[in-house]
Amino acid sequence: MPRLSPLKALFSAQFLSAFVDNMILFIILAIIRRDGYPNFYLAFVQTIFLASYIILSPWVGRFADRKPKAEVLIIGNVVKTSGVLLLLIGLDPALSYAAVGLGAVIYSPAKYGILPFLTRNEDELLRANANLESYTILAILAGSVAGGFLSDLSIPLALGACICLYALSVGINTLITKDPGNRSIGYNRAIREFFADTAVLLRDRKSHYSLVGTGSFWMASAVLRMIIFAWVPLTLGITSGTAISMIIAVTGVGIAIGALVTPYLISMKNYQRTVWFGFAMGLAILAFLQITSLPAALTGLLAVGVLGGIYIVPMNACLQQVGHHTIGAGKTIAVQNFIENIFMFLGVGLYTLATKAGVATHVCLGATAILFIFLVSYMLLMLARTRKETSPM
Repeated sequence: MPRLSPLKALFSAQFLSAFVDNMILFIILAIIRRDGYPNFYLAFVQTIFLASYIILSPWVGRFADRKPKAEVLIIGNVVKTSGVLLLLIGLDPALSYAAVGLGAVIYSPAKYGILPFLTRNEDELLRANANLESYTILAILAGSVAGGFLSDLSIPLALGACICLYALSVGINTLITKDPGNRSIGYNRAIREFFADTAVLLRDRKSHYSLVGTGSFWMASAVLRMIIFAWVPLTLGITSGTAISMIIAVTGVGIAIGALVTPYLISMKNYQRTVWFGFAMGLAILAFLQITSLPAALTGLLAVGVLGGIYIVPMNACLQQVGHHTIGAGKTIAVQNFIENIFMFLGVGLYTLATKAGVATHVCLGATAILFIFLVSYMLLMLARTRKETSPM
């Protein structure tokens, strides 16, 4: 069997890791239904998961830059596995998923932060980002379907499969070339320096634009995913976990397609074009207020995914490029995770409160689309201000 190249090993390990990450959410959905938790509990579990990213962001970026990133990927997957074991012994889903979140927040800065080390130029970095995003989204697609299907069969069987796949991902991580790391990075002033790093990225117009863009994308995606869990049974009359997971996975197919075509539509030099795909994505979400049939729902989710994939990939690459030349790749991804997860935490948290208060699903859907369009409009204003400041007098 031929040995995987370091970059292909990263893609393969990321696919398996993200595959299991998404299986777990559907397994938790099955546990919540089996054990009679209230309707808002799934959104609450997701909120707890996101809190791990926000709380630990000042330390994990430094951890990823201090140690070889291939080792950090292994540590992250081992911690995720502990969360699955907690589910297997019957611990509360929110606490168990918090452990998975801890592993995910350790893993994330390393998986993106290692890309500049494994690529040779800007074009390769953009293609590597597109490929990593494609593998991740395909994993979301396949993992969602597998999680819904296996949890319908047997929850212990599904959790056992998660443990085995995490172990396989760890094995593939050992094939990734180890970057040297920087042992001089410490943790004593982690919080102060983290917020100083955040300020550096927010002062740079390119990285500021990218942080708002990726944050708005993941906020809309996280809330839309929670809404679709409730919207599908309500609007389409479908209640099967397997069927719902397959419907949600269509968005993943769209994002994968969008990520693959991105290098042909947008380059690092004209990354500003992403804003128009953001507006289109917001309108596609808003269109769900008029959808009442399964074919229309599948078409709409596919469109949201394709537009979202084209919207986010160039911004990831731009942010890594700025970060690699300023504060460091791992710390940049930690800041990105912090910003993105604040967006998601606020979005999912507000949706949780709205659901608990009995706000209609369609109202939540419309509010999500409008908020996303508002954030994209802010990005457009940023671009206009930048052009005005750089234009000759």
